[in-house]
Formats: sequence, structure tokens, C-alpha cells
Amino acid sequence: MSKIIIKFGGYQNPASIHNRAAARFGELLKKKFGDRIDFQLIGNVLDLGRQSGDLPKMVAAGELSLCYISSVRFTDPVPEFKVLELPFIIKDRASVQRAFAGEFGKLLQKRMEENTPFKLLGVWDNGFRHVTNKVRPIRTPADCKGIKIRCQVSEMHVEALQAMGFVPISVDVKEFVDGIAGDRFDGQENPLTNTYNFGVQNFHRYQTLTGHLFGASVMICNAEHFRDWPADLQAAVIEAGNEATRYQHQLAAAEDAEMLAKFKLIDHEIIELSEAERAPFVAAVKPVLDKYRRELDPKLFSYLT
Repeated sequence: MSKIIIKFGGYQNPASIHNRAAARFGELLKKKFGDRIDFQLIGNVLDLGRQSGDLPKMVAAGELSLCYISSVRFTDPVPEFKVLELPFIIKDRASVQRAFAGEFGKLLQKRMEENTPFKLLGVWDNGFRHVTNKVRPIRTPADCKGIKIRCQVSEMHVEALQAMGFVPISVDVKEFVDGIAGDRFDGQENPLTNTYNFGVQNFHRYQTLTGHLFGASVMICNAEHFRDWPADLQAAVIEAGNEATRYQHQLAAAEDAEMLAKFKLIDHEIIELSEAERAPFVAAVKPVLDKYRRELDPKLFSYLT
């Protein structure tokens, strides 16, 4: 009997919480199936000259069986994901993790399987997103004016950042990492773990803990691959996906404190906003939030509170 090859793709370094969770997924399968499977973790497709946005295409084409990728890539086929891309909606990670594990997560899984060639195995916690830049400290929306900031490929993110005063440049993370030392980008927004692991601190001295967005990542599987696997492997993949997701959530909860401690050891100015200081940013993006509240099912917001 030939081995079943399972390739899992990512776009980060081996120490990232995403790659550690992906590795845990593979370990669980290998422990259960031994030589029946050949699990391969391709942890950083950026090193292969690919963009992070290529990952879903690679899974859809069968080049990979699974990957993790930002949920922002799926707001068109699965509009329910849009609620996760709105500024200042999510207040704490415990509530959003509960939503991922509950009815909201089941709804996302259903919609993904209805509207894409993927099976959703887990929704991962990519942390609250903050702002870094090399121009000046940012304490108010006025400080954002004219700063060219790299953001994810999302019109919703562009709208929110423009409302704060930034000049957003919406590109794949590979394009940002490749060009960070140049003049195209003055700043960027990312969770602390990505900011550190992409080496942004080597170029951007100022970091403001805005927490303006919460990042979610999806763990997706080629649905045709899944259907072709034996029933016992299908069951094990679902079980391992659930365990990898729980593990990833645990890692994420500890990661912010660890990353913040690392930033404080370097010549890096960290601005921690009080609720009163954050309020003008919340006010600035209110028109964007109001626009999408009119478009989205109110029940989606209730899942996250």
C-alpha cells in the first residue's frame, strides 16, 4: 500500500505559533498512522518565492493538502468572515475563541464547505493587530496623517486605516517583507508575534498598541483530498485539527506577553494606549463600522460579545 502524502503549507518561521500548531497536527497524525502517511510541513512558502496569498491556490490545486492563511482572504465567498475584519469589534480573545469553538465556528465551517473547495478544520487566533512605523510616535489619529502603512489585502482594512488618517498600501506580506528596508512603506500593522518574527523591529522604532483589529487565521484542507482519504484518516484529521486549534489558542494567549517582553529589551518605543486615548481612534472609524453594520446580520455581532 502506498503512503498517503499530506503536505501542510504556511508562511512563517518555525518558531511561529502557527507553524508550531501545524507541526502538532502532523505529530498527532504520524503517531496514529505511522508509515501509512508521509506528513510534510512546508512552513514558509515565502522562502520558495511564493506569496502567502498563493497558499489557498496551492491547496485548491492539490499542490498542498492543507494550509493556514488569514481569514481576510475569504470575505467574498464567506461574507460572515467580514465581522472579524471590523475595527474595535472584538474586546478580548477569550470571547472570540469561544465563538470560534461554538455556533459561529460551525457557521463558518458550513459556509466554507458550501462556497469554496476547502474544508475548514479550525479557526486560529492571530492576535490583536497593532501599528508600527519609522516616522514618529503615534498617540492620536492626527499622528497617523500621511504615514504610508502596509496592510493586508482587504478593502475593509484600507477603509478603516484611511479613516484613522493613514495612507494604506494593501499588499501581500512577502511584498512588505521584501521592501521593508526601502522607502515604499513607513509603517505596518500586525499582531505582535508577526511584527517580531518578520523582523519589523529592525526597521521601525515606534509601536503603538492600538488593538484596532483582531486577526483570525483559517486552517483549511483540500475537500477533495479529504473525501478521498480512508474514513479512519478523515476522523483523525478532524480530531487532530481540533487539537491543533486548541494548542494554537493556548500558544496565542501566551505569545503577546512574550513578544512584548522582547520588544522592551531593544531600542523600541512602545506606546500603550489607555481607553481614553484609544477613544479618538474608535470615533474615527465609526463611519466604517456603521456602514458594515447595515450590511451584516446583527446575529454575527452577537456571537462575538
